Amino acid sequence: MDRQQIRDNLMRVQERIGVAARKVGRRSEEITLIGVSKTQPPEAIRATYEAGLRHFGENRVQEWEGKRAELGDLQANWHLVGHLQSNKAARAAKLFHSVDSVDDVALAQRLDRARSEGGIPGKLRVLIEVRVAEEETKSGMRIEEVTASSKRIAELPQLQLAGLMCIPPFLEDAEEVRTYFRRLRELRDELQLKLNMGLPVLSMGMSHDFEVAIEEGATEVRVGTALFGHREAQPAKQ
Repeated sequence: MDRQQIRDNLMRVQERIGVAARKVGRRSEEITLIGVSKTQPPEAIRATYEAGLRHFGENRVQEWEGKRAELGDLQANWHLVGHLQSNKAARAAKLFHSVDSVDDVALAQRLDRARSEGGIPGKLRVLIEVRVAEEETKSGMRIEEVTASSKRIAELPQLQLAGLMCIPPFLEDAEEVRTYFRRLRELRDELQLKLNMGLPVLSMGMSHDFEVAIEEGATEVRVGTALFGHREAQPAKQ
């Protein structure tokens, strides 16, 4: 995909975000677009950065380690949006500005310890990934576990618990996904009261359904295909 195509795609996605936001009385500036750059070559990521995007999401620690040398000069924010294996936590804590897929307390503790032992300044932003549908193939924390786990994660000194993330079932009709997005927002609202703290981030919605997610309160949307086109399959190794 050439640079002009990437610029055009970014503009179209930003227009879609604006339309969805205005529909429910929100401003497009309230929503952060994260370009899901997994399996994309460094050249495509750089072109998207030059077109104006500043947030990127990677799925695998090892893949980002391979790209980082070519992209380290970019003043971008790098999110880990894929499932994080506990044995990769120490590396992730040093490589990313945000880990958006924390799914248990033990993983959060590993991230916290790695930041402390590595002497890394500032807190690592984290989101709790919630399993909003009973799909055994999905990662994420069960809804009934979120309150107790959130309290423990919020106490970790090197982490900043900023909100929740979900990956709902893939359904062709985006309207059918609305109930999952709404449930995540309601859970976030409940947590804010129980924890007596702000959780401003709701990361939900991808290329085919992010408009509905925005209508339901998303503050971050994760978009890959609509920006970069369909990607080639990659091995599952992290």
